[in-house]
Amino acid sequence: MTDIHTQAAATPASHTAVIRRVATASAIGTAAEYYDFFAYGTAAVLFFGPLFFPATDPLIGTLAAFATYAVGFLARPLGGIIFGHIGDKVGRKKALVITILLVGLGTFCIGLLPTYDKIGLWAPTLLIIIRIIQGFGVGGEQAGAVLMTAEYAEPSRRGFFASWVQIGAPTGFLLPLALFALLNATLSAESMMAWGWRIPFLLSAVLVVLGMFIRLRIDESPVFAKIRETKAAESRPLKEVVRDYPGIVCYGVLAKLLEAGAFGMFTVIVLAWGKANQLDANLLMQTMIVAVLLEIIAIPLMGHLSDRIGRRRVYFMGTLLLTLAIVPWFMALQTGNGWLTQLAMILVLTLGHSMCYAPQAAWFPELFPSHIRCSGIALIWQTGSLIGGGILGLTAIKILQMSGGHYGGLAIYMIVLGLLSLIGITLLPETAPAKRQGEYQDWQQH
Repeated sequence: MTDIHTQAAATPASHTAVIRRVATASAIGTAAEYYDFFAYGTAAVLFFGPLFFPATDPLIGTLAAFATYAVGFLARPLGGIIFGHIGDKVGRKKALVITILLVGLGTFCIGLLPTYDKIGLWAPTLLIIIRIIQGFGVGGEQAGAVLMTAEYAEPSRRGFFASWVQIGAPTGFLLPLALFALLNATLSAESMMAWGWRIPFLLSAVLVVLGMFIRLRIDESPVFAKIRETKAAESRPLKEVVRDYPGIVCYGVLAKLLEAGAFGMFTVIVLAWGKANQLDANLLMQTMIVAVLLEIIAIPLMGHLSDRIGRRRVYFMGTLLLTLAIVPWFMALQTGNGWLTQLAMILVLTLGHSMCYAPQAAWFPELFPSHIRCSGIALIWQTGSLIGGGILGLTAIKILQMSGGHYGGLAIYMIVLGLLSLIGITLLPETAPAKRQGEYQDWQQH
């Protein structure tokens, strides 16, 4: 069994300049893919109900649009399994190039898609197909991106450098959100519904081309080169993960649940909840933008902290904070007070979410041996995302509809996810070199 800790330390390519280049490339590629995914989430709340799912009740149209948003999550585990297999057998880089093309082309096509009044039922049908393709691609993205950087990084700073990849997700969310906010402020409501909503989807092509260009210029992971030399790529990675590491996979999925649901709750579902409660959508989006901007700074700081005090400890503190803060967060937003709303957003996004999200990039790769690592990470990441975020996307609007817009049902959902995640985090081993003290080796022996 190959140990990621000793591999990276012995790899000459782990020089700081090389690691920074790889981390930057992975982050930009991830930003491109998450831009595509989150652009839909924002548009689903603001525009897609009447455009693709017209109904007499506006909430029903929004519900249908959100169901299509959740379809992308349903396709993620399959994409994670297939691209995890490709990453372990063919190469991390090849998998990443394919995934960015799949998601990027899908998003551009949404910007060109005729609406319901032009082609009838074909409009939502085509939208669903594109969402499946996008989810399939995103399913293979994150595991390969974090793994590429983690395998280049030196063990003592792996948490810091691998966390740079995680910056891609909030950046990928921030760009379309900022674009929609700018367009809403400069165009009339009629223009936005007629053609303005298409602009963020069409502009995604620029980010995808940039991400492709940078990814094609980086070398394959040195660890994968070693796998090829030792013939370890001839193994059956998914079968080995399920057979030899069922505990790690189950506990990892539990650990992922709250983080996966939290970002969607705080950035997408909140807009639907705000709409149901006549809250100012511009205020919600503006405070989100500030909090996500600050999270981009917080993520590498939390990654560095995970190198110092341990992945598990940072992750646990973030999960506990999110679980305890969910009800106060809703109550603060309900006041409509700008400063209170901003403080609440910073608490859950800048602090809570970054403390969960940053350690994952180093922690999950360190749980598996190299020749099955991509498959193992993908299985944890995408199964957790489906349960934590995908089911929330399917049920959130229905919960709001049944509760008359009250936040109670959503809060209970998040608290249950939080308790499950705390159990999973507690049962997983610590892998940070400064803190593991033999626990990681003992775990792998069992």
